[in-house]
Amino acid sequence: MIYGDRVRLRADERADISLFTQWLNDPEVRQHLSMYLPVSLVGEEQWFENMLKQPREEQPLGIEVRDGDNWKLIGNCGFMNIDWQSRHAEIGLFIGDKSCWDRGNGSEVTRLMLKHGFETLNLNRIYLRVHEQNKRGIYVYEKVGFVHEGRHRQEIYQSGQYQDVLYMSVLRSEWDASQA
Repeated sequence: MIYGDRVRLRADERADISLFTQWLNDPEVRQHLSMYLPVSLVGEEQWFENMLKQPREEQPLGIEVRDGDNWKLIGNCGFMNIDWQSRHAEIGLFIGDKSCWDRGNGSEVTRLMLKHGFETLNLNRIYLRVHEQNKRGIYVYEKVGFVHEGRHRQEIYQSGQYQDVLYMSVLRSEWDASQA
C-alpha cells in the first residue's frame, strides 16, 4: 500500500471489476479518458487478466479513501510505457466515484504517484497527456508541478469535435526542488 493523508493506493483486485465497469460506462466519467465506447463486464475481466501479465510497475493501482473505519475504492491510477533506459513513464488516473470529485483526491493521488515514481522507481521524468477540455485535470496537474511541454492539435475526435491534447511533465530535479 502507498499511503497519503486521505487516500491510499493498492493493487487492483478482481472484485473491483464491477465498479470499474460501472464507472467507465458513465459518459461523464469517460469523457476525458482515451475511451469513447462503453465497456462490458467481460471486456473488463479480459482487461484485468491482460493487466496481470504486465510488469508489476505498470500494473494499475486502485485509489481508496477513508469511509468511516473502512476504505472505499474511488478510482484507478498507474504508470504506462515505462522506459527504463531513459527513466521516464506516462502517468494516468481517473476518479470514477463522482461523489469524490473536487475534494482534492486527484491532487493527492498525483503527488503520491510522483513520489512513488521518483523515489521508488527512480524515474527522471513523468509525463501525461490531457484533453484540452479537461479543465479539472489541467488544474490538478499544474497545481502539483507539471509543466506544459506542448500541444498536439486536433489529436482526438470526441463528442462530434476535434480536440487538442496537451502534453505535460515533471522532472526529477523539479520534484526534488519542490520537496526541499
